Amino acid sequence: MLRLRVITALLMAPVALFVVLWLPHDLTALALALLVVAGAWEWSAFPVFTQRYVRYLFVLSVAAGLAILWWAGVVPGQIAAGIAERVDWILLAACAWWVLALVWVAFMPTHVNRWAASLAGLFVLVPAWLALVRLHSLTPQLVLFLILLVVAADVGAYFGGRQFGKHKLAPRVSPGKTWEGVVGGLVAAGVMAAVGVYWFHARPAAFAALCAIAVAASVIGDLTESMFKRHAGLKDSGSLLPGHGGVLDRVDSITAAAPIFLIGLERLGVLS
Repeated sequence: MLRLRVITALLMAPVALFVVLWLPHDLTALALALLVVAGAWEWSAFPVFTQRYVRYLFVLSVAAGLAILWWAGVVPGQIAAGIAERVDWILLAACAWWVLALVWVAFMPTHVNRWAASLAGLFVLVPAWLALVRLHSLTPQLVLFLILLVVAADVGAYFGGRQFGKHKLAPRVSPGKTWEGVVGGLVAAGVMAAVGVYWFHARPAAFAALCAIAVAASVIGDLTESMFKRHAGLKDSGSLLPGHGGVLDRVDSITAAAPIFLIGLERLGVLS
């Protein structure tokens, strides 16, 4: 399984680099929108709706949200102040959602119904796209760094949990995850954060703290998807990516980390 995961990751890496670094901004936004719509189709299985057309309606709702945001404008300098403020509120609402998700996963992981799962999907997917597009507008390298940060945390968590894992993190949601894995992920992310300090000439303490918070959010994103998959009786969100599962299984961490990372960069002034 590990070998298959590595092979798939190596095949995906050049595609991700091309989309993030070399496509024009508008085409990158479109590519990210297609990725989010694919994730929306997978998420539409979580509420366990019996009618297929309801799944299509959910996907259309997500696509419509992306289209409205694109029409309104996602880059503050290019849109009216009033609209920009409303768009910012979407990101702040997403941050509040992830705090709620933490409480949900920690204390009420079995309290899931189809309408809550559907609404949660909107809060997860639409702001994630908005945050990634905004990051890309600042500089594509920030999107690349965020991906590398989350991947480093995932790798560190995998090997840390495999080597030292004894204490379960959230056994009712994801029995395989451990606190030792979280520590391993934070250590690996710390190394990546140090690279980011030099990469972006950032303020070391503030940037490292922001990276740690983003990684903590990525863990919540992973656990949240696991909670909804367990509700739906699914092991993976899909089968598109061999060794990884579906699109959501690969990007669930980023959906939570992206809004947090963007808000920190824009509001806290961690870049010099």
